[in-house]
Amino acid sequence: MVKRALLKSLGDVDIRLVRIFVAVTECGGFAASELELNIGRSTISKHIADLEVRMGLKLCNRGPSGFSLTAEGEQVLALSHRLLSSIDSFQSEVDNIQENLAGTLRLGLFDQSTTNPHAHIHSAISAYDKSAPKVSLEIAIEPPNVIEARVIDGTMEVGIVPVHRQSSSLNYHVLYDEHMTLYCGDGHVLFDADADMESPQFDLSEYKYAGFGFNSPNMKAGQSLGLHRAARVQEEEALSLLIQSGCYLGFLADHVAETFLSKGKVKAIAPQRTRYISTFAAITSRQPEPDRKTKEFVNCLKAAHGKSMYGKSM
Repeated sequence: MVKRALLKSLGDVDIRLVRIFVAVTECGGFAASELELNIGRSTISKHIADLEVRMGLKLCNRGPSGFSLTAEGEQVLALSHRLLSSIDSFQSEVDNIQENLAGTLRLGLFDQSTTNPHAHIHSAISAYDKSAPKVSLEIAIEPPNVIEARVIDGTMEVGIVPVHRQSSSLNYHVLYDEHMTLYCGDGHVLFDADADMESPQFDLSEYKYAGFGFNSPNMKAGQSLGLHRAARVQEEEALSLLIQSGCYLGFLADHVAETFLSKGKVKAIAPQRTRYISTFAAITSRQPEPDRKTKEFVNCLKAAHGKSMYGKSM
């Protein structure tokens, strides 16, 4: 028998149920979402059941085998993200009219910027907290291509990524540089080698190389040296792990490699030949134009890095 949906129009109760549903899926189940939602498991279960009744759909499976979404649940989850994003956009537009800075700012980061002496994102966040104390921050660590896609589709307001192939859908605000060098780990055949690796005649292509699996300055640098990728990663932490294994060459930011160098775990390979500089920029969408809270955050980023205020971009 087909269930008949009770949901004829959206009200505050329905939106609250949708938010609970999204939180449960992000946490991976009822028990895991108790702390996030600050309500008991049985109450969460009742809310999800109420949402299922109102929609006339079974959204998730729960039981001894664990929590999982049904096919309908996956579709409703995607629609829920779009709904909540639209509500956030509406709130931002109202804030613009009222000249208040409120709502949620979603920021995407790629590299391990906390150890980069040229990156002052923490200072920008501190300044932003003073100028926009009512804005909540959500920070995600993602590959650059994912961050760019999310800024374009509106599910993220600001991203900080290495500048590579620029999109006509984005504004780029240059912030800082990152120095990258090719490294190998202790145990690699080149770790104690005496050969003149700085010489262009020294062939690095015969050694296994680990690199990022997306278009980036890292990929371009590897190709320029004739390196052939034997392992691909999506983040610097995984790349560092492969390099330390002693099986792969790979590029690391010098500020990331510094700790491993001091402990004798990695060695720079032909730094004069392999080192390159990667420029990082804050990205925002061109259309629609960023709202005031987003512009204010970019201004804080630019001020923290000694750049001009919002309005000038690459």
